[in-house]
Amino acid sequence: MAEWCNSLSVMMKILWAVTLVSSLCFIVQSILTFIGMDADGIDSMDGADAVFDADADGGGANLYTFRNLVNFLMGFGWTAIILKNSIESIGLLLFISVVVGLGLVAAVMYLFKWMSGMQQSGNINVHTSAVGCYGNVYLTIPEQRSGEGKVQITINNAVREYNALSDGEELKTGTPITVVEVIDAQTLLVEPSNSLII
Repeated sequence: MAEWCNSLSVMMKILWAVTLVSSLCFIVQSILTFIGMDADGIDSMDGADAVFDADADGGGANLYTFRNLVNFLMGFGWTAIILKNSIESIGLLLFISVVVGLGLVAAVMYLFKWMSGMQQSGNINVHTSAVGCYGNVYLTIPEQRSGEGKVQITINNAVREYNALSDGEELKTGTPITVVEVIDAQTLLVEPSNSLII
């Protein structure tokens, strides 16, 4: 193992390190997601949640997130490592690796959007059921309705995810909230809650 590592160029050592670290992060994020402890609490770069929205109608996932960075680096890294001996042109190798990395980001975003749509489908009338429900902030909600975040609330014993606004201060990821008003079928007005009910 040591001989193999020493035989690598500096660039390949860096590529292997980035690829292995991003793969480990991907595995940890996947495990946390499927056991219900989503890693999106650290899912934004520089602490700025919802920097850009990938879906113009506000129903999509955020493009610039830690999760997407991990997905891109993993796709890019493994593609470059696997194809390094098959493609002589460094430029072509980098281009293919970037395309695969972006493709993986797009595929995972689509998967999460599809899963979110399945989670929100059902016979619940949000206008009559959501007000007064408790939950937690999923993606930071900016202050004074200056932007949307996301919340997960419990309605009829089912956890649902909605876009959310706040009339008051910024609400960080994980903050307990109460629904005050339904803005539309996908957006709620919320306020901080002292309740321990989730």
